[in-house]
Amino acid sequence: MAVDLLLGLQWGDEGKGKIVDVLTKNYDIIARFQGGPNAGHTLEFDGIKHVLHTIPSGIFHKNAINIVGNGVVIDPVIFKKELDALGKFNIDFQSKLLISRKAHLILPTHRLLDAASEAAKGKAKIGSTLKGIGPTYMDKTGRNGMRVGDLELDGWKEKYRALADKHEAMIDFYNVEIQYDLKELETEFLNAVETLKQLQFIDSEEYLFQAQTQGKKILAEGAQGSLLDIDFGTYPYVTSSNTTAAGACTGLGVSPNKIGDVKGIFKAYTTRVGSGPFPTELFDGDGETMGRVGNEFGATTGRPRRCGWLDLVALKYAVRINGVTELMMMKADVLSGFKNIKVCTAYNYKGKEIEHLPYNIESENVTPIYMEMEGWEKDLTQMEKAEQLPKTLHKYIDFLEEELQVPIKIVSVGPDRTQTIHR
Repeated sequence: MAVDLLLGLQWGDEGKGKIVDVLTKNYDIIARFQGGPNAGHTLEFDGIKHVLHTIPSGIFHKNAINIVGNGVVIDPVIFKKELDALGKFNIDFQSKLLISRKAHLILPTHRLLDAASEAAKGKAKIGSTLKGIGPTYMDKTGRNGMRVGDLELDGWKEKYRALADKHEAMIDFYNVEIQYDLKELETEFLNAVETLKQLQFIDSEEYLFQAQTQGKKILAEGAQGSLLDIDFGTYPYVTSSNTTAAGACTGLGVSPNKIGDVKGIFKAYTTRVGSGPFPTELFDGDGETMGRVGNEFGATTGRPRRCGWLDLVALKYAVRINGVTELMMMKADVLSGFKNIKVCTAYNYKGKEIEHLPYNIESENVTPIYMEMEGWEKDLTQMEKAEQLPKTLHKYIDFLEEELQVPIKIVSVGPDRTQTIHR
């Protein structure tokens, strides 16, 4: 059985959590394949808002198995807080939440290293969430990291101590003021590790292989967005993992020829959190309206998101590198009330018009070229069928489908799982 993928196609925050929650009823297994607690997947139903950072977004469905894959980095402290917050919902974590032994652990000193590194950059900071993600992936590729499976072995605390001591020496090297009490942080960490050890650890690549042979339906859930990919994003203002479709193969141990549908999610406009280039960013009333109406604040950091018109150049790029087979457009409701809507269809790149994403999209090199379309006035949030959508929104969708050559199967008209229109 093929594994379907669900990916963000912009700079993250596209609404992946909601769509995974909506789609989970069609799948037996939901598997996170990369990233860490820098993710903030928001789900809303029954009047309650949930934000998940590491736990897959299918956790509220009784019949779905949720797997944290080997490509994910796990902070036991944040993980424990997530479990505690979900305690009142009577979820059987022991049988429904499985952890790959090959997933790497974020140590308290990884977070301190993250803070020291960012502080040392000064004005050149990249906008890290300071969750220790980058330093953990650096230890992973540097072959120094600790993995979940190590917790089952004798002597794992000695391995922890050696790595933490190394990190402290590195923190001193940065020569910046970082206030911390490592003993206090370690007490919290060791307590959280004991909670983590109560869950079921698995050899996830074998588990998923057997699930495929048994005909189980699997959905791989990505975090962040394609434009934050370590290889294909707006480097160095990117995350530390592969957020694209290729990352699902390495992050779960699924072979490329077993990938099925690739579902891409994008907002009807564009947002970005933190530093980095953003060609269509708005600094006027339209951008302020998008941020206010769309409640554009980072689910993990609380930072306000930068807002701008839809960047079709960047979106086409993400569709191509991921091999997207179907699209989901989020937050169409946020654009209600705009008399006219703009879409960036090309760039003026160093005086030349181009329609592909170049190596550098900093503002000194790139100016967006827009086309303008008629907006829609109607409130979409109570609509339940595609036929109810305004004609001008249909035109907007038709135009995007023609440009992207991929069907838009879902249009989201609000944060709740019920505010989802299937086309």
